[in-house]
Amino acid sequence: MTAIQRPAYGSNISLARRAWAIRRHALRMGQVQGQGYIGQALGIADVLAVAYFHGMDYRPEDPEWEGRDRFLLSIGHYAIALYAALIEAGIIPEEEIATYGMDDSRLPMSGMASYTPGMEITGGSLGHGLGIAVGMAMGLRRKKNPAFVINLMSDGELGEGSTWEAAMSASAQGLSNLICLVDFNDQQADGPSTQVLTAEPVADKWSAFGWHTQRVDGNDIQAVRAAFDAARAHPDPQPRVIVCDTTMCKGVPFLETREITHFVRVEADEWDRALAVLDEGQPQ
Repeated sequence: MTAIQRPAYGSNISLARRAWAIRRHALRMGQVQGQGYIGQALGIADVLAVAYFHGMDYRPEDPEWEGRDRFLLSIGHYAIALYAALIEAGIIPEEEIATYGMDDSRLPMSGMASYTPGMEITGGSLGHGLGIAVGMAMGLRRKKNPAFVINLMSDGELGEGSTWEAAMSASAQGLSNLICLVDFNDQQADGPSTQVLTAEPVADKWSAFGWHTQRVDGNDIQAVRAAFDAARAHPDPQPRVIVCDTTMCKGVPFLETREITHFVRVEADEWDRALAVLDEGQPQ
């Protein structure tokens, strides 16, 4: 077998359509339980589409292939979003959508590596993912494995001291095989993250910690794609970060405007409506 080659993988299907499908998978899973972190899944879908269908090397039929790029989900409650991407990538069968959050399902509501193919770590307490990513990147480098480690974290995790300890370590070690994605949606359980404990100026902070830093509109697929390419190609021996400004519930306007979107409330009769609205904008 040979590795999937970037960016040809899935080139016959547009990244926009991949993102649409990821959103649709997530909504269908949310409908199974009548709840879920749908706002985050809809918001980060464009970033996941670029990661899985342009920016990463992996084999859908062999999720533990040693040469794969490792995608780490630091934010365990985003599991519904990653499951949707893994389903679209062919790592998890689409029929498992109907088991989301149920007993003995491989798709628990919070991500657990022991349950789910393609789930590299168990994302629990926030702020731990980047530290794990640093250790994993160091290990791969020591083994002379050219794979990248890609860590997805939230803007809320920028308030965790362990995040910045890991950021310093990555820079000190010159981990050029580490890419951190920050989902900056400005929402957390206690309110807007910029009001709870602002991390701004975010890009300047990462740069000051020695990272190659980019900040893009995380719902602009071409901008995210260009940022991935620049991160992978950057020649200097330093870790790379892409801060992605995203809109919660992106793609379903009547949910985007809800006052509370961190754990957005979707009524029983609104799931089909959300799917219909999403389908109206189905890309080619």
